[in-house]
Amino acid sequence: MPRASAADAARTAERILGRASAQFAAQGVAAVSLDDVARAAGVTRGAVYHHFGSKAGVLAAVVDRLHGEVAERVVAAADEAGEDPLDRLRAGSHAFLDAITARATARILLVDAPAILGWEAWRQSDAEHSGAHLRDALEELGVSADLLEALAAQLSGAMNESAVWVAAQPDPAAALRSAHSALDRLLRAAVD
Repeated sequence: MPRASAADAARTAERILGRASAQFAAQGVAAVSLDDVARAAGVTRGAVYHHFGSKAGVLAAVVDRLHGEVAERVVAAADEAGEDPLDRLRAGSHAFLDAITARATARILLVDAPAILGWEAWRQSDAEHSGAHLRDALEELGVSADLLEALAAQLSGAMNESAVWVAAQPDPAAALRSAHSALDRLLRAAVD
């Protein structure tokens, strides 16, 4: 039997990630087995192991993809905001809050991933994606080097905690509106 081409393997891995993301979002990571993921993707459990090594490996790949998608929304919003660094920071921060609180993303990124992968792995993924853009935006605003990392960590923490709060509210849309108002106040105070 001929081996699959690299393109076939990439399509299989992509299909596995897509199905795993959907199942993790709908049921929670703990409720989904690798057999469930394999069945949904139309592959064997061995194929899942081949591509990702373990359920944690699948989750790590899903988390990395979701953080990347959130970061893309952050960058797009900042780019659309124009040239003013504060407008760019504000738009990107609001886009982050909107993207990370989307139902599927919130459950995976804010609840399951930190608990299963650990905060250190979660923070690293966040720092490599949206966190990097936040640091760049603060640097563009002229935040001094001695405060840059601390301010980025504090703003990132505040936005992540706000996202967790929004996701847990009975009326997430109303909570998100409040979170956006609070975020504006926080950003104004942070860059004064």
